Amino acid sequence: MKKALVLLADGFEEVEALTPVDYLRRAGIEVKTVGVSGAIVEGGHGILVRADMELSELSTPVDCLVVPGGGKGADNLAANAAVVDLIRRHFFSGGLVAAICAAPAVVLHEACGILSGRSFTGFPGTETRVTGAEFWKDRVVVDGNLITSRAAGCSGEFAYAIVEALVGKAAADELADRVLLADR
Repeated sequence: MKKALVLLADGFEEVEALTPVDYLRRAGIEVKTVGVSGAIVEGGHGILVRADMELSELSTPVDCLVVPGGGKGADNLAANAAVVDLIRRHFFSGGLVAAICAAPAVVLHEACGILSGRSFTGFPGTETRVTGAEFWKDRVVVDGNLITSRAAGCSGEFAYAIVEALVGKAAADELADRVLLADR
């Protein structure tokens, strides 16, 4: 069974984090939420989420790291040295990293330095913070072991792309049909 972690820091964008959790679980992928700032994490819109585990409890390798946006959430992820190390090690070992909204620019580029030479997308305007990578206005951009997406309104397509990368197009299409996901 494929495994994914969704990294949650205070200020995370709830839709961008919880849509992938829901869709990946529906597709049979084992997903755990990871509280970077503790067991209870507060989203950018005041929704409290009890994480499945805290960052200090990570022990087994996973197939995918999901990095939600939200301005404050992305800043908090980027400021955490253990998160930066985890993402860099996972990415450079060939693991799938999926980031949305502000996270591609703030976390992946500025903190982790992993967008260089890659194609990506992100929240409108954040591309001005990125050098050495090619920005696309597409709702989701897949470049090898990197998936990026624009914003909360793209969360369904973002989750679809992660499912497709982990368990294949047929499983992703079946999921999309079950949830009536329009654009894919």
